Amino acid sequence: MLSHVDENQQPRMVDVGDKAITRREARAQARLAFPPEVAAALREAGYVTPKGAVITVAQIAGVMGAKATPQLIPLCHPLAIERCKLDIHIQGDEAVIECEVACRGTTGVEMEALTGASIAALTIYDMCKAMSHGMVIRQVCLLSKHGGKHDIDLTEQHE
Repeated sequence: MLSHVDENQQPRMVDVGDKAITRREARAQARLAFPPEVAAALREAGYVTPKGAVITVAQIAGVMGAKATPQLIPLCHPLAIERCKLDIHIQGDEAVIECEVACRGTTGVEMEALTGASIAALTIYDMCKAMSHGMVIRQVCLLSKHGGKHDIDLTEQHE
């Protein structure tokens, strides 16, 4: 049986009340590909557009997105996030966004990390769309999670 449906196939929030409180961490990644001419223009401008400093604003938006996950994704538990770190670096004509989230709780933070990376990518798109709508957000993926029943490391699969 799926964890988010009851015996009558109705949606429900998973009961995590009896689970142990443990340290939970997750890391997710999103990639945004720029058309070559946009990447060149951004490099020339120091990644500042008329809307502001692209990387800085995207980092802040990613943190806000991670914190807002329960409002955006149905049935996610509200969590007291203790750490959210957004790293954005440029590889060629691509922005590589990594979001790392941690808390102590009874459920994991994978969705918060994935949401943070996604929102940061969407913010970069928004800040640069006047230059081109040809940007592509791709490969939003979980890199790793620790805590709870299972530790997972998928980093090598996504390099």
